[in-house]
Amino acid sequence: MALEFQLVVILSKPYGSGMIRPARPEEAAALSDLALRAKAHWGYDNAFLKACRTELTVTAAVMVDRRTFVLEESGRILGFYQLTLDAGIADVEFFFIDPPAIGHGLGARLWEHLVAEAKRCGATMLTIEADPYAEAFYKKMGAVTVGTAPSASIPGRTLPLMEFALGAPNRRVKTIAPPPNSGSSRTRPRW
Repeated sequence: MALEFQLVVILSKPYGSGMIRPARPEEAAALSDLALRAKAHWGYDNAFLKACRTELTVTAAVMVDRRTFVLEESGRILGFYQLTLDAGIADVEFFFIDPPAIGHGLGARLWEHLVAEAKRCGATMLTIEADPYAEAFYKKMGAVTVGTAPSASIPGRTLPLMEFALGAPNRRVKTIAPPPNSGSSRTRPRW
């Protein structure tokens, strides 16, 4: 019995702080794999994941034009994000944590870096087309659901469209639902 207890303690050891740095183009395939693993974590079946593969693929060519950062610990990428910037709006194109690292505070740490980077680049608003399973995380970080956006991968599926104002100091707040019958729905081009 003592051996089992020690094993549980070893497996539940939290991750360290890691380092956040710009992603390198040669890491594109590893980031794509991480994105698919993270999506699969929520129980999506193989047909769904196959339909999403193109949208979840990170390419070296696209990384040149987008801000892409990784959270790395001991040489292993545990998470990453990618932003596009246009007219003061930063779109969160990718935000993923490797499934074994979920729940250890790394998502919040990566989010804080993303917010600081978007502000540094002059953005005043973040927009997120969130996976429904990630909506609660973004709300915890202070984002607000403002409507829906069509999925680029699954016809007929909609995603929560969320915003995070960058003008105020970065603090996590409780969110208030949009007013009933606001009819808020917006489609932003994905580039």
